[in-house]
Amino acid sequence: MPLPHLSAGSADALLFDLGRVLIDIDFSKAVACWAGHAGCTADEIAARFVHDETYHHHERGHVSDADFFANLRSLLGISITDAQFLEGWNAIFVGEVPGIAPLLARAAEKLPLYVFSNTNRPHVEHFSPRYAELLSHFREIFLSSSIGLRKPDAAAFDHVVQAIGVPAGRIVFFDDLAENIEGARARGLQAVQVRSSADVAAALDALGI
Repeated sequence: MPLPHLSAGSADALLFDLGRVLIDIDFSKAVACWAGHAGCTADEIAARFVHDETYHHHERGHVSDADFFANLRSLLGISITDAQFLEGWNAIFVGEVPGIAPLLARAAEKLPLYVFSNTNRPHVEHFSPRYAELLSHFREIFLSSSIGLRKPDAAAFDHVVQAIGVPAGRIVFFDDLAENIEGARARGLQAVQVRSSADVAAALDALGI
């Protein structure tokens, strides 16, 4: 996906996704944990897991954790407890993306920083204290489970742009998923697809930060 044309002074705010942009995610850790508790193979679970409507509603805060785990129990065909599901669910966070912390510190000296993440209540409760120092760089954190909207929906980006309070075209958005980059650009944001912190560094350089 081509980079937007970024130039010095062309942004008033920077908006970051969380997973695989700020914090590394490894979903195989959840699968391995659940398989261990269920007595089946990780491949069996991985083949059955899908991001279905219940998953999306959970990210919007419209489905309880208990109902989400009950749906997983049915979807995956395993009989493990909610606590065991939660153990695997939170095991996916493996640490800060290498090199991102100094880039955030550098950027925060020049512009206000924000987060916009598709996430859910258990994950928020897990990552918030563990990555408090990293998240301290951000003026506000927009979570799908709190605002009831998720990327890449147009209403989600419109909500966040309005809350930030600057024109969409003056916001640079960083995300790892192509569909979210496309959704952001459709609502007028400048958007950079992130594969590593080097992509963030290159964008900051182009912005003169």
